Amino acid sequence: MTIPHQLSARSDAELLQLAVAGEEQAFLLLYRRLKAAIFRYVFYMTSSRVIAEEVTQEVFIALLKDAHNYKTERGDIVAFAFGIARNFIRRIQRRERPYEPFPEDTTLAAVSGKLISESDALPDQMIRSELAERVQAAVASLPDHYRQVVVLCDLCELSYAETAARLRCAVGTIRSRLSRAHALLAEKLKPHRGPQPDIGAAGPEGCIV
Repeated sequence: MTIPHQLSARSDAELLQLAVAGEEQAFLLLYRRLKAAIFRYVFYMTSSRVIAEEVTQEVFIALLKDAHNYKTERGDIVAFAFGIARNFIRRIQRRERPYEPFPEDTTLAAVSGKLISESDALPDQMIRSELAERVQAAVASLPDHYRQVVVLCDLCELSYAETAARLRCAVGTIRSRLSRAHALLAEKLKPHRGPQPDIGAAGPEGCIV
């Protein structure tokens, strides 16, 4: 379906208002703009394409249903949609769905290169299999407030500012939290692990997650 030019110039917030009023093309354009980012985020948080597809659909249904809860002063529509996605993910995690390994993923392999020193790295032929699975398992084992920044910054490749907008906290908090998360992951990914850093005292540091 061809989207009229006048709709393309509309903001996400305006498109949502039009979609709620019954403008199908406005909804389709908003869906096109946000779908990939939401799917990618849910996929990396749950390690399941099936769940990512289901949650992405549910997010857009909820956007229409809960549009009245959106407040412009609390962030853009993307942040609002990510908040809805987080809530769905938490419900799924509370059900303790079984762990599913990611299919072969070059993004995970790239992230592993940032976390493991050259002397600690595994042979090249293992990067896309064993190491990718180890990175996934290590990310999944992080406390939620650390896992969120790794998924958003490293795997979804958002900027610090974009991640801060999604989580509604300061850019400085994102930087410090990501640095600590990288330190924890690097320790977990060492071939011969020593004692784990104490993370018991680390709190949400002012973010909503």
